[in-house]
Amino acid sequence: MLLPVLLVIASGMCHAVWSMFTKRSLSKSVFLWSIMMVSTLLLLPVLLRELWTQPLSAGAYALLLLSVALQALYSWLLSKTYEMGDLSQIYPVMRGTGTLLIPLIGVLFLGESLSLYGWLGICLMLGGFAVLSGIGFNTRSLGHTGPGFKPMLMALTVGLCTTCYVFIDKLNLQHVSPLALLEVTNIGFVAGLTPAVLASRKLREEWQHNKFTILLGSVLNPGSYLLFLFALQQAPLAHISPLRESGTIFATFLGILLLKEQQGLRRITCSIVIFCGILLIGVWG
Repeated sequence: MLLPVLLVIASGMCHAVWSMFTKRSLSKSVFLWSIMMVSTLLLLPVLLRELWTQPLSAGAYALLLLSVALQALYSWLLSKTYEMGDLSQIYPVMRGTGTLLIPLIGVLFLGESLSLYGWLGICLMLGGFAVLSGIGFNTRSLGHTGPGFKPMLMALTVGLCTTCYVFIDKLNLQHVSPLALLEVTNIGFVAGLTPAVLASRKLREEWQHNKFTILLGSVLNPGSYLLFLFALQQAPLAHISPLRESGTIFATFLGILLLKEQQGLRRITCSIVIFCGILLIGVWG
């Protein structure tokens, strides 16, 4: 069990590192577009070959198009969120929202139930989100113009969008392979950022300043998910999936230590609290 645990923790670290690179970039949309374009070009023959040899039904194509649309929206929201908020503030919220929403949806609409530990996990996550937003510490954040409210709202929206495309992609896996689906989502991600990239005219400047981190990010981005897939081959999903969100703690430390973001102790504490809530929901909830 030790190897899959280490693989999952490494997956969370990789995700946190490329997210830190994004926050440090000159243009968030250009940087994200660049690191995704590399894998998009590499996987395009895989998708074309599979669609040619295994034609899909009209309904399957519609689901793929829905996935593309959600990924396009997700990429645009992600770039805007990184522009507005600190990594140590927004990352735990973006990563934790899905874990928070899925059990609540199950309880409210599907007649499911949560254990005492599950409800405790939800309370911990809500408390961590509230403190990160500044509610109770900064009165301006209670209004729509508050400095902490807008980044948190955007991060929550990113998390909601992530939850939606995960559900759709689970359905898509009934029709296409994981690699083909990864390429479909890459195409949507790149398409969502292309208008911003063209409007910014900063593609050459971004590559000149951040060529190394773009290339490294293009490896870490798919690599983080591949490590998770390797772990899934050796251990049950329910046992290791919550551990992947250890990236919330890594990203917070990276934001505080390398990006010199403020409120270090508060945000590190919040990220740990949110991660504990994720563990309670995922393992015992």
